[in-house]
Amino acid sequence: MNAVDRLSVFKTYKLYVGGKFPRSESGRVYEVTDSKGNWLANAPQSSRKDARDAVVAARKAFGGWSGATAYNRGQVLYRVAEMLEGRKEQFVREVAEAEGLSKAKAAAVVDAAIDRWVWYAGWTDKIAQVVGGANPVAGPYFNLSSPEPTGVVAVLAPQDSSFLGLVSVLAPVIATGNTAVVVASAKAPLAALSLGEVLATSDVPGGVVNILSGATAELGAPLAAHQDVNAIDLAGADAELAKELEIAAADNLKRVLRPQPVDYTATPGTDRLTAFLETKTVWHPTGALGASGSSY
Repeated sequence: MNAVDRLSVFKTYKLYVGGKFPRSESGRVYEVTDSKGNWLANAPQSSRKDARDAVVAARKAFGGWSGATAYNRGQVLYRVAEMLEGRKEQFVREVAEAEGLSKAKAAAVVDAAIDRWVWYAGWTDKIAQVVGGANPVAGPYFNLSSPEPTGVVAVLAPQDSSFLGLVSVLAPVIATGNTAVVVASAKAPLAALSLGEVLATSDVPGGVVNILSGATAELGAPLAAHQDVNAIDLAGADAELAKELEIAAADNLKRVLRPQPVDYTATPGTDRLTAFLETKTVWHPTGALGASGSSY
């Protein structure tokens, strides 16, 4: 067959839920276009049922992921960076088309996203020393504080930074032992859906990260109101939607990270690592002090 007669094989993008790749429960899709309005692909338009299924998968995975050692979670995150490095060309193309960037600028964005995974991989076994430790108390006690993951975190990914922004809000959530339900950028979801393929072929257990595409408001509402979601990051919500979701999240006292201006190209601090951590404090008697000053 002549090369000019060959038809291209178009990619079918799917959701990533519980380590599998389902189509939307509703069967709906929507057109994704590039920065000039040219058609790129059809993406699944997730429903409320898809959101609930993703929460079930995230909750099921939480015990194993939060119970893993911090060092092991770091290894897993680093493995994601390795896999992204091997598929860099694909992500450069998807980012360039979605965000209207030149190939060189898109390559720089993808490199920064890969480096961001490595950054958070290095923090997994260090954050406990930064936010935990021994506390001085007035009494014969050891008083120790240590961070623990909050649980299932819903993440509304940034709308304009479809890949670097996504990685910047997702990686710290799972680095600290939480599991995540991610709503990808509505207008540019393809890089996020491709990230699901990378996670599936890395060492990330199924359900630790679940990726949905579709209307941010339609998916954000059931996630904000869901009784088994412990926290929500509103990075991808506009001011009006953020207010509505924050009100809904108050019903079960979710932690809420409000949207704020962020330069995703800048080196991040520890704010997003600590945003979804709880602090457990343990008291233990040291024993009565004897006349000689001995503890026992």
